[in-house]
Amino acid sequence: MLDTSPLTAAVERFADRLRAAPQSRLQQGAAEVALDLARELSLRAQRLEAASADGTAAGDAAGAAPARTMPDAGIFVVGDQLAVAGLDLAEALHAAVADPAGAPGPDGPDTAKAPSEVLDEAVRLVDQAEARALR
Repeated sequence: MLDTSPLTAAVERFADRLRAAPQSRLQQGAAEVALDLARELSLRAQRLEAASADGTAAGDAAGAAPARTMPDAGIFVVGDQLAVAGLDLAEALHAAVADPAGAPGPDGPDTAKAPSEVLDEAVRLVDQAEARALR
């Protein structure tokens, strides 16, 4: 089982800081950075889910449904959007590990990554976005 607690902890910490941030900070770009991150995490989760559903490597699903883009619901809900996207990615990673036939792995195409690599990269993305948004 893949331990996704580093991702969920990082996402929850950033989301909590966004929820507590003053409106002026959110308007100065923190909300935009967080929404971009939430959209990226959401797309990664969708790619993993599509790969698990059809047994292909992530991003290689021919004829897969187009990715859904997280809408801009406003600066005051971006923390919640980030939390949802992060938890979706954590669940998709769990599913990818549970279904090794559909999960991308080290023997897959160059574009495929092992779930642990996807997890590490996602944690780095969250940390970097938090530093940019709330510096």
